[in-house]
Amino acid sequence: MTGVSARSKVRPSAVHYDARERLWAIDLASSTYAFVSPEDGAPPRNLHWGAAAPVDALLRAARSSGDLYRARRVTHADDETPEYGVAGDLHFEEPGLVAEYPDGTRAVQWHVSGHEVVREGDAVLLTVRLADDRHPLVAHLCYRAFDGHDVLERWVELEHTGGEGPVVVRAARSAEWWIPGTGRRTVRYLHGGWGRETQLVENVLAPGKLVLESRRGLTGHHLNPWFTVSATGAVTEESGAVWSGELAWSGSWKIVLESTPAGRLHVVGGWNEFDAPLLLAPGARLGLPVFAGSWSSEGFGGSRRGWHAYQREHVLASEQRSGRSPSFPSRPVRGGRPVGPRPVLYNSWEATEFAVDLDQQLRLAERAARVGAEMFVLDDGWFAGRRDDTAGLGDWTPDPGKFPKGLGPLADGVHSLGMRFGVWMEPEMVNPDSSLYREHPDWVFHFEDRRGSTWRNQLVLNLARPDVADWLFQAVDTVLSDGDVDFVKWDMNRALSETGWPEEVGRNPERAWMEHVEALYRILERLRRAHPEVAFESCASGGGRADLGMLARVEQVWTSDDTDAWDRVAIQEGFAEAYAPVAMMNWVTDSPNPLTGRRLPLSYRFHVAMGGSLGIGADLEAWGEDEIAEASHHVAVYKQIRRTVAVGSHHRLERSSDGGISATQYVAPDRSEVVVIAAWGVRRFAAHPSRIPLVALAPDEHYEDADTGELRSGADLMAIGVDLPGSLDYGSLCARFRRVPGAP
Repeated sequence: MTGVSARSKVRPSAVHYDARERLWAIDLASSTYAFVSPEDGAPPRNLHWGAAAPVDALLRAARSSGDLYRARRVTHADDETPEYGVAGDLHFEEPGLVAEYPDGTRAVQWHVSGHEVVREGDAVLLTVRLADDRHPLVAHLCYRAFDGHDVLERWVELEHTGGEGPVVVRAARSAEWWIPGTGRRTVRYLHGGWGRETQLVENVLAPGKLVLESRRGLTGHHLNPWFTVSATGAVTEESGAVWSGELAWSGSWKIVLESTPAGRLHVVGGWNEFDAPLLLAPGARLGLPVFAGSWSSEGFGGSRRGWHAYQREHVLASEQRSGRSPSFPSRPVRGGRPVGPRPVLYNSWEATEFAVDLDQQLRLAERAARVGAEMFVLDDGWFAGRRDDTAGLGDWTPDPGKFPKGLGPLADGVHSLGMRFGVWMEPEMVNPDSSLYREHPDWVFHFEDRRGSTWRNQLVLNLARPDVADWLFQAVDTVLSDGDVDFVKWDMNRALSETGWPEEVGRNPERAWMEHVEALYRILERLRRAHPEVAFESCASGGGRADLGMLARVEQVWTSDDTDAWDRVAIQEGFAEAYAPVAMMNWVTDSPNPLTGRRLPLSYRFHVAMGGSLGIGADLEAWGEDEIAEASHHVAVYKQIRRTVAVGSHHRLERSSDGGISATQYVAPDRSEVVVIAAWGVRRFAAHPSRIPLVALAPDEHYEDADTGELRSGADLMAIGVDLPGSLDYGSLCARFRRVPGAP
């Protein structure tokens, strides 16, 4: 049993505690996470993370673990598996916490001082309290499990309980994970760069450390905070045990995978301590980002589907909950409504770039409506002084020469065509050539005696300053209100650098690395409360800020500035490993592609873009009537299948890196529809299959081909599959099958 159907047999989440053995066990849908305090009051050690285990078996393991712990304390500290290790203890792996007390002590010594279990609707929250033996520092280890899911959210909240001066927090990670077994392991993660984001790589872990990180103040194009680990050679797409993790943080981050001398695999992650010691003042509490982990017995596909389901239900549409980490709050404006398909979007950038005006945008809007778009987005170039990328950022009022009556007339025209209206903004940035910078040069990150670096002619506003954050909220709020805006493409085209804060010298200005991101989150949450009807898209020169932290606050992510459909195949494959396809925005653009120059059929470009949320970014005024008609057909087909693509179970039939063919199957939650999208590049004659078998169907059920009307059994489709039609090079297909109950 795979995918959505398997979840009908799951158990609710629960926490079990045995006081005698000091054991905590968390039941998830089909897995168990357990840890134990080996001696009374001793800090907890990980005991189990994997397949569901009964409490009596865990108790036996706890007793055995305690005996081993006591025997090994003298000679084998490397065998220990702390839930939250600290520098200064007999813990020589990457620590969870590095701190210094006012008296110069650089060692933390924990004891367990209590725990609490709270039921929150469809989730259970366990908090274990660790206190230092002599100093006023407490760590609250937080664990949240959701009914029907194998994703466990973890984070830490550090609290200074008073009585001493500030504690210097040099490093504080959100969670530590211990992956069982001692054999050869394979790690998969996402790497890349601008225009080639989320490339999936697979390596056998060697002794030592693998460090995945960003020091750029944002998630970054080059690496993404997601990974999987599995036993080498023991896992397929649909079977085998997979451990995985995702970090919910949109700033500088770090994940370390470390093979210990004892052969264990230790994973620790959270915000990146690079240039960022934090002072924890008496009475203060520091909430760290969520570092979620998942386990699946259904291979890479099961791990992927688990992340998708969790994100759709508890990230993209979560309801208000108590006890959330401050860096991963829920959004009450969404109220827990189910995630559904996104509107088909048209964006004007590749048609016009900066040279926008009212009449031209209205003509594009009319063409967009003809092909079936449901959202029209005015991109860069609409605001005061914006001729090119050298000026205007920060001056968020419509350019009177382009829009003499503001954005209202364009919004009215778009709405009259039955579409929603959106705008592009880059609110965190400012051009030196802008009224805002001339009035407030102190608002950007800078050092007084150093020349600041510009990137794309931009500087970064310091959102850690409350006055800057308040100004930014007001500026965006005004645009949304005055322009009757329904959607914002929120861009960020440069990383943070020279993060000076002269006014705070001597008062821990390095905290800006974290506080800037926290302020961004609060601004987005304020805007969502003020404008609950407005949807947001995260963009950062493409996919530079794609993570759970942003997905908790936006509807979708711009996946890459590279819109070449063949390049997009690998980018979209990688993105979907970690994130739900409904959050992935894909565009159809012109041929030859403006970035690569590659020429591809219109059907190919649409088929690839249909694998997530569909957008169009072409110059529609240059399209002929035949292209408009063909595009209208593809958009109509997409509207028929988009719910299955958005919320169905996701099965990778073929991966482009394995043989040049990418094929993905989507199954509707009620199993009434099956969609297959495939695309390939240059193929050698007779070197690739001519058909693709499907998976996860009911063998005795029958399915009708939506294009031909042919009736085929599930057994037939899984054994024979669908044909790969079209040309040898750069061919594609979108096949649709409807289940026919009771058919012979």
